[in-house]
Amino acid sequence: MSVALSPIAGGSPLVTRLLAQWPQIAERMFVAGLGTTPPAADLPDGHFTAEVLPAIYACGRAVLQAMADQRRFTKAEVATFVAPVAERHAEDRFPLPVLIEAIHGSAQSVLQEAAAVATRDELDDLVLLGRHLLDLLMQVNIIVVETYTEVEQSIYNAEREARRALCSALLHGAAASELAARADTTLAERYTILAIHIQPNDQPSTVATLVGRRRIRILQRALDTLAGTTALATFDGWTGTALLPSPGAADHDHAQSTHAQLTAELTERFGVPVFIAEFPSVLRSDIPEIAHEAAELAELARLLGRPAGAYHLDDLLLEHQLTQPGIARDRLARLISPILDSPHLLEALDAHLRHGSDRKTAAAEIHVHPNTFSYRLRRIAELTGVDPTDPHDSRLLAAALTIQRLHPDQPTTALGHAQPAESTRSNPRY
Repeated sequence: MSVALSPIAGGSPLVTRLLAQWPQIAERMFVAGLGTTPPAADLPDGHFTAEVLPAIYACGRAVLQAMADQRRFTKAEVATFVAPVAERHAEDRFPLPVLIEAIHGSAQSVLQEAAAVATRDELDDLVLLGRHLLDLLMQVNIIVVETYTEVEQSIYNAEREARRALCSALLHGAAASELAARADTTLAERYTILAIHIQPNDQPSTVATLVGRRRIRILQRALDTLAGTTALATFDGWTGTALLPSPGAADHDHAQSTHAQLTAELTERFGVPVFIAEFPSVLRSDIPEIAHEAAELAELARLLGRPAGAYHLDDLLLEHQLTQPGIARDRLARLISPILDSPHLLEALDAHLRHGSDRKTAAAEIHVHPNTFSYRLRRIAELTGVDPTDPHDSRLLAAALTIQRLHPDQPTTALGHAQPAESTRSNPRY
């Protein structure tokens, strides 16, 4: 049962001052709520900022303006600000008790701010403002709980799981017709495969779970917008695959540009580099094989230190081939085994391979004199029997360094250290 609230006097100086200072108060209110409540406080900086802070600012300003206009802020008005944020938290399965605690922490912060700026003559207005704040808090709590309940009881979860099961079936080559009907999805003949890869998780389990769920929601909404329908995806917050119905040939270039924009958007929203490998127009029957290749390619881009972005096979063709197991790869990997315990030599080799004949720039990059740099290259040649300054040998060393980066735990000494260059070349089979 709601208690009748007396309006605050029109033109109240207290409300006017709070409105003027509201941008700063909103930020402190945000920090006092979600910013201090575990496990929310343990999440990466900015995890809630883009979605929560604008809602706090807009809702608080509207409430203060309603007070200035001497009217009660209705539950319907509160819902326009609170319900969308609560829905996103519910979809992420953010703990409801933690959210309620954060909301109350924010409310206490606002009351403290009001008390700090109120004068002795404004105590009556301060009491009334507190009563209005309690009324608002009650409405916010009710809306949050109702929203959580609706999300839990809606068919959204069932449909999402059905789509995920359908995507998994397509990725594994399993029967998909019945799952497609359950997910209310029409199967396409061809799909564009997007493999998504992010740095593996190194966060505490509770934090990792919350971060992962938020990423899943953000990615799914971005993919749905991109596809113009509900997209199929398996993504755990760090790795996964999306299947989008392939566009016509005329739309292929536009789709590539859009996927690059998607990667940039996700990198900004997630706060970490996102790598996407794209394979367009894949027959449904070929999805399992190509999806595996796509996943390897996305991880390869990250391991090679490439910038976040959307990659195609042609972008990493040689590097991808070098990842394939076999005697040639093992032989190449052993070429640099004599210098694996010498970081300064590996650093010099990497700089040389990237800058080629521009030895001065390469030396400056690793902060050594050009003569020191030249000495290190000679030392590499002595230890490995392969000369970095020789065009043929430099290509071998570049391949060996790439393999070592991708397979750092590979036993390069199982068959002994690399043989001198003359021995390497004496056996044409290897």
